[in-house]
Amino acid sequence: WFFFFFKQKTAYEMQRGLVGSEMCIRDRYQRRVHGDISQENYVMKVLFIALIFCAISVVIGNKGVDINELFKDVKCLKKEGQNLLIPRCYRSYGAPDPNCKKNLENGKSAGMETDIYMFPCVKCGNPKKQVEDTKKAAGGQSFNIFWLDVEVYQWPANKASNRKFIEECIQAIEDDGMKPGIYTSKVNWEAIVGADYTKFANIPLWYAHYDKDPSFKDFKSFGGWKKPAMKQFLGDTKLCKEGVDLNYYP
Repeated sequence: WFFFFFKQKTAYEMQRGLVGSEMCIRDRYQRRVHGDISQENYVMKVLFIALIFCAISVVIGNKGVDINELFKDVKCLKKEGQNLLIPRCYRSYGAPDPNCKKNLENGKSAGMETDIYMFPCVKCGNPKKQVEDTKKAAGGQSFNIFWLDVEVYQWPANKASNRKFIEECIQAIEDDGMKPGIYTSKVNWEAIVGADYTKFANIPLWYAHYDKDPSFKDFKSFGGWKKPAMKQFLGDTKLCKEGVDLNYYP
């Protein structure tokens, strides 16, 4: 089910997923004591249909995209039902992504939520500075989660040193007051840090499995994670005539 993926694009239980259910609760109809019974019946039918719609919306969940280039028509993404934009803000060869700030600005102007991801340069060392440079690339724009991309690309064979690098990255993210998350897959995680490494089971997991299914039905526990926060279910595709990866979150 899982496989290796080699690309620089991809890099709580998420509170985003609560929005739909809260809206359904707030939209409850307050019954009138006096009034036409047929009108009340009509209103109750409308309420029933609305609650079904809300329930379906919660089950279906939300969708978002991650990008590694300047996306020109972000408003088109919103029209296509995408609620979350995750631009790359650090490149694998050790440099900030100059398009990060503009992508974040465009996402916010389109009414989308925003995260960022960092594709680290392991051989470059100094993970703390890489985190700082990633934040600077955002140019003061706010975002929800700082995702650390952990996939098999230029990682050394030494699992102990790999663990140390990831730990320093996560610590730097947290020390700077940001919320960390990890992007990876079962195969990549176990190849890089080992199947027995569960230190970060308490932070959000964004996992990759290109089965074209926007759900968590395929998820198998690894790294101590029992439940993911987000899934990348389709990679290297086109949306609004530009390259994206598609993601699902509840």
